[in-house]
Amino acid sequence: MNPATNVSSRREFIKTTGRVAAVSALAGMTVPFVHAEGNETLQVALIGCGGRGGGAAANALRVKDGHTKLVAMADVFTHRLEDCHNGLSGDAQSAAHMDVPPERRFIGFDAYQHAMDCLKPGDIAIFTTPLAFRWVHFTYAIQKGLNVFMEKPLTADGPSSRRMLKLAEEASAKKLKVGVGLMCRHHRPLQELAQRAQDGQLGEIILMRGYRMAPSELAACFSEKWPGNPSELLWQISRFHSFIWASGGLFSDFYIHHIDHLCMIKNAWPVKAQALGGRHYRTGQGGAPQVDQNFDHYAVEYTFEDGSKMYMDGRNENRCEEIYNSYVHGSKGSAIASSAGDFSPTSSIFSTQKPSHAHLLWTGKAPPDQGDPYDNEWNDLVAAIREDKPYNEVPRGIAASVTTSMGRMAAHSGVEITYEEMLNHEDVYAPGCENYTMDSPPPLRSGPDGKYPIPMPGLLGKHEFKIDKLG
Repeated sequence: MNPATNVSSRREFIKTTGRVAAVSALAGMTVPFVHAEGNETLQVALIGCGGRGGGAAANALRVKDGHTKLVAMADVFTHRLEDCHNGLSGDAQSAAHMDVPPERRFIGFDAYQHAMDCLKPGDIAIFTTPLAFRWVHFTYAIQKGLNVFMEKPLTADGPSSRRMLKLAEEASAKKLKVGVGLMCRHHRPLQELAQRAQDGQLGEIILMRGYRMAPSELAACFSEKWPGNPSELLWQISRFHSFIWASGGLFSDFYIHHIDHLCMIKNAWPVKAQALGGRHYRTGQGGAPQVDQNFDHYAVEYTFEDGSKMYMDGRNENRCEEIYNSYVHGSKGSAIASSAGDFSPTSSIFSTQKPSHAHLLWTGKAPPDQGDPYDNEWNDLVAAIREDKPYNEVPRGIAASVTTSMGRMAAHSGVEITYEEMLNHEDVYAPGCENYTMDSPPPLRSGPDGKYPIPMPGLLGKHEFKIDKLG
């Protein structure tokens, strides 16, 4: 059984007082996809103007054919939007492909609609807000007949995962093209390693290992008490890495890349996971208590249908061993998938389990003009739009998100979790997020001491956070 096909069984916010242009006459209507041919300019709208949004927009504006233009931006923080606009405008290459006057810079929870209303069918919307809103924005893009690029992860809970799979079917039926920001899939050395592994050069893959163990520099993952301003909902969204409902926490947001590219090499998704994790440090600099929901270390054992294993270890603690690599072990040899982060300039295969120059069989490098996987994923998406080829990375993005969430939930609950249990889990982490306003309460509230519910292995079972216990 392929679990990826068995569907049955950043941003900060301020008050919605920003600029809003007149709504397009097409708003809310279902419109046909328009194929962009030849040198026709593809207009782009950026929804979510944090660091990831600015990076994705810069990639979009330097595609190979050069015929893209940023025409609208949306966020819920004025300063984020303006900083992003200023940053892109300050880059000569990006600035040459921008036309975003003040009247097309939108602020508020409904800003995504106004930004997409500036596009015509066949243009591109970029989604780089916290994942809780991914399905909301995707729904509107499909109604508008827009192609989409969306950041990872796509989901953190079962209901959103199932909803996104259905939306992916609707997008494909309309011949819309959708890219997902799992850029390792577009890294040429990793692509070639995956092909060589599937051709049998490593023999039977028995074990894979991923490590993201770094100092505790991910400040947004470990939060101190809500200061009282902005609202609690807006503050949580501004620090989305700290909260499961907004990001899946640091496990989902940061470890998904290793998990995804190792599963690409294996050409399979795990069927279950068991794990451990914990919090050694609960105070920040100066001794202030940290109130977020993240563990500072995780160790997950994934099991595939054939019994082979994948281990994903993560740690965010200072003065500890730093490892940020991934490895593959087969019956005929081994491979270093990445030796420097989520991807490295080369991937290598060895004839034994000892990676040394004496046993080196192959080293793959990207062609000089394809060395950046962030650019590659945009060039691949735009080429599919231009050539009207089927292109929808959402089902694979959901499989990666569910697999990652499965490991996270196994660590947080202390019990074994299957892929099917994660996909079909009924807890909604951000109920009603499509109707949030600036006055809405957060889906997760702090207690009298300012702290939030944390995972308690063995106590909450397979329900890491029951929504009805959070108020």
